[in-house]
Formats: sequence, structure tokens, C-alpha cells
Amino acid sequence: MKVSRITVANLMKTYRVPEREPGLKAALGSLFRRTARDVEAVRGITFSVEAGEMVGFIGPNGAGKTTTLKMLCGLLYPTGGEAHVLGYVPWERKPAYLRRISMVLGNKSQMLWDIPPLDSFRVLSEIYRVPPAQYQQTLDELVALLEMEDLLTKPVRNFSLGERMKCELVAGLLHRPEVLFLDEPTLGLDVSMQGRLRRFLAEYNRHSGVTVLLTSHYMADVTALCPRVILIHHGQLLYDGMLQGLAQQLAPFKLIRMALRHTDTELQLPVGVEIIERENGALSLRVPRAEAPALTAQLLQALPVADLAVEDPPIEAVIDQIYQEGEVGVE
Repeated sequence: MKVSRITVANLMKTYRVPEREPGLKAALGSLFRRTARDVEAVRGITFSVEAGEMVGFIGPNGAGKTTTLKMLCGLLYPTGGEAHVLGYVPWERKPAYLRRISMVLGNKSQMLWDIPPLDSFRVLSEIYRVPPAQYQQTLDELVALLEMEDLLTKPVRNFSLGERMKCELVAGLLHRPEVLFLDEPTLGLDVSMQGRLRRFLAEYNRHSGVTVLLTSHYMADVTALCPRVILIHHGQLLYDGMLQGLAQQLAPFKLIRMALRHTDTELQLPVGVEIIERENGALSLRVPRAEAPALTAQLLQALPVADLAVEDPPIEAVIDQIYQEGEVGVE
């Protein structure tokens, strides 16, 4: 039986933002009469996340992702709508609720810079009332998974960004949360460290069953970890479904990548096949999605094909199309 860990219904958040014209006169006038405008950061979004799911929560800058996560963690009070996480109303901030969730921010630190991570971990274990035996077992598991034994006794100020991010993850997971909110966990990390953290998160999700809501501007994070995505833009929900479904819904074409045995082969392509790129014996072709099987068969018969692959367009291109158009079209 499927159990929802996160349910959101028509959730809204509006900020009142002060405004004034530049210059001394406007500055003096604002002392007596202030003007402001309403900014709708989140505009009535609805979704749910089941136990053990890893869901990508994506959108361009300013879409409302972090605002939504902060409401679900209880850091912000909504303007309207409802949300329940593990059966609790997040903004009531009940201690029993806070002990069962965690939020890790890639651009903020909860570690004290002048002391080793072990000291911070011990303080957090006391705050969350983690029994000593459970604390040590969890710490040993996380340290082994992240391969960070040599970091535990060094001051945090001496760490690289990737090393600090490992410590942030341990700090966020020490109390074994049932729901984990991740906001840009690989921000600023090099490619190698991004890959290591993704592998850690995937492995941790497999053996712990934690429910994860992940925001990231690196689509590699999302494609590696999240079969399902929730996409918002201008505070509104545009898409909620399987990641690959986005490409199928938005892109009415497929890509055929082909290597020919002879680089000087004269090309006689079927109608409907468009050349995107040709270099030596390598070809990149675009074909209508519905006709891809038939056209692929014709290409195999007409050309000396050494290798062939049929692909959906890169998901980054699909996402970029949505960000620019601000909507998800339907074929």
C-alpha cells in the first residue's frame, strides 16, 4: 500500500516587497510614505510524494522552489493552502515533527568553522536526542559511505567545498530523518565530487527508505537520482510526472545518431529525415517521433551503417525550452 509522506494542496506564498524610486528625494519621501507591491512566490501548487520516493523539484531561478521547501520545513508560514508532512502541519513546528525531517542547503552551513565536525555532530545528536548507540552506528555508516574518515578531527575552515558538503549531509542525516529536503546539494562542486554525492544519496535512499525532495539547477543531479519531477515556473506547477515523459510530451521528434562504414558515402535520405550534424562518418539526424521506427528501418537498408542509436532529445534542452516558454505544451 502506497503511503504519502508529503501532501500539498493549493499552497500559496505572497511577499509584500517595499519599493521606491532612486535618488535622495525618493529616499526622504519613503520616510513618510512607503510603497510596496505583492509578489506571488508560490501560486496554488498541489502535489504529493510517497514514502521512499526521490522527487526532483525543479524550475528556473525565482520559480518558488526554495520558498516551497521552507514552508514544508516550517521556516515560512504560507499565505494560503494546506500541507502535511508525515501527518504534521509543518509551520506548527512541533518538536516531534522537526525530529523526523531534515533540510540540507548547498549554500548555507550548519557547521561551526573553528571546530572539527565531530564536535558539531555531537551537539546535533544532543539537540535531536539521539541515543548514544544509535548516534555512533549512524555516524559510522555515513562516514563509511562518504569516505570521510580523515575529515572528522580537522577544523571545518580547512575543508574544501566538497568536503564541507559531506559534513553537511552527515549533520542532516544523523538523526535518521524520514523526509529529507535537499536544496542545491551539489552547488559549486566539481564534476567528480558531484558524482560521489549522487552515488551516496542513491545508496542512502536505497538502504534507509528516506523520502527525498530535491531541488537543483544541475540536471545531472535530477536525471541520476529522480525518476519523477515536479516542475514549477513563476510559482505555478507546470508538470508532475516521470522525467522521461517530459521529452515525450514536448519534443515531437527523435534523434538518430549513426556511424557509417565509409565516410565518403553519398547520402540519400528518406523524406522527413533532417541532418543536424555531419562529421566524417558520424551523422546526427532528426526525425518525427511517430515515424522514427519506419525511418530507422529505411536508413538501415539504404546506408552502410556501422552503428546506430535512437534517442530522445537531451533533457537539458527540453527543460530549457520550458523555462523559455513558461509552459508545458501537449502534443
